Amino acid sequence: MQNTVQVKHDIYWVGGNDRRVNRFENLFPLTHGMSYNSYVILDEKTVLTDTVDRSISVLFMENVEAALDGRKLDYLVIHQMEPDHCANIEAIVQAYPDVQLVGNRNTYKFLTQFYPAYAFDNFITVKEGEELNIGKRTLRFYMTPNVHWPEVMMSYEVSEGLLFSADAFGSFATIDGNLFSDEIYFPEGIIDESRRYYVNIVGKFGSHVLKAFKKFSDLNITTILPLHGPIYRTPEHIGIILGAYQNWASYDFDKKSALILYASMYGNTENAVDILASQLAQNGVKEIKVYDISDTDPSYLIAEMWQYSNIVFASPHYNGDLFYKMDALMREALRLNLKNKKVSFISNATWGGMALKTMQQHFEDEKRFTQVGTPVAIPSAVNEETVAGLATLAKDISESLVDD
Repeated sequence: MQNTVQVKHDIYWVGGNDRRVNRFENLFPLTHGMSYNSYVILDEKTVLTDTVDRSISVLFMENVEAALDGRKLDYLVIHQMEPDHCANIEAIVQAYPDVQLVGNRNTYKFLTQFYPAYAFDNFITVKEGEELNIGKRTLRFYMTPNVHWPEVMMSYEVSEGLLFSADAFGSFATIDGNLFSDEIYFPEGIIDESRRYYVNIVGKFGSHVLKAFKKFSDLNITTILPLHGPIYRTPEHIGIILGAYQNWASYDFDKKSALILYASMYGNTENAVDILASQLAQNGVKEIKVYDISDTDPSYLIAEMWQYSNIVFASPHYNGDLFYKMDALMREALRLNLKNKKVSFISNATWGGMALKTMQQHFEDEKRFTQVGTPVAIPSAVNEETVAGLATLAKDISESLVDD
């Protein structure tokens, strides 16, 4: 049975939720499922913006039919060709054979790769700044490549300031009835999952996000309609999410504090980390956060890295080098372009190994990272000398926070 929501007097949400999926892109854990947004505009011409994931195809097609209420579909605007948004293009073309598809040059290339059996003679290629008038409303197209696929574009509805933002400003988790951010306990109710979504999916492309922002700097944006997560329609919440994206894309930090990420095989490295955290707290550092990386999915850890000014990595040696999961976490964070952080290190070895050297090499780029304090080496278990080294490290980290 159809389930649509009226967004404006002539715009309807025709998306849905998948609460059975437990990983997005088969990578990122979804504790609360995933939403897929799509919108129908009813003007002199009718427009569908994007489709949805295959998991909710039946509901989606019912929603589109209900929103159109007997009218034909004139245009399908394709903002992104990733399968969680393009999976039902074939079904739409079959149901509405006269529909015209709107996208850019790369959109068409990917379209024919995903659907090689179709000629798509009704494809309209648009370029930067071109407009599509549909009656009272006009859609202006902005190319926003690598936010986060190369074909991504956004649509700005000129008369009312509506931004159809593709994957930008999206979030993990379902929409539980409340479609608008001002109906949710915000920002706490959504910002953490928005950050995790941004960092892990878009985070590598911060420079492209900032370029896209420049295109919108002079626009009056009254509503943001992303392809995942809630719609933003109040000035306060639009300001919050725009500010957050500006911050994240600039690789700046939200919290002037210490994030401690550790691996511990038998509890000795964990013991050192707890001592360091206590000493930091005694030095006046607030909002410290400690994670066992072996027990937490990397997507959460990397999202936290974006928040903090200082990161402490603590790891034992393993097979003569760095603990596997710590090495993988560091490499993934660097692949996503983590930078502008102050880093410190703790290592633990019963015999020789390369763990400390490997950690330091990962963060040796002085343009991106500042190494704070003397690394602490644990000789199997924490002893008095270790505690003294941790106290010195805590002092150095605390002083570096004051220097920010």
